[in-house]
Amino acid sequence: MARRKTNMTINKTRALQHLLGKLLSDDQAARKGRVGKRIARRDDWRDTGKALGKILKCK
Repeated sequence: MARRKTNMTINKTRALQHLLGKLLSDDQAARKGRVGKRIARRDDWRDTGKALGKILKCK
């Protein structure tokens, strides 16, 4: 039985672009020696998002 070919949707394309952008930014930060700053900022945004999610949670 042949495998079903998956179509490339707009959401998949967008997700791929975001992933590539993130990897390019990581590469750029590594070249400039700012990896620690980038990781700290990423963690800060993750924590902020979680806190806002808890505050705005509607049930």
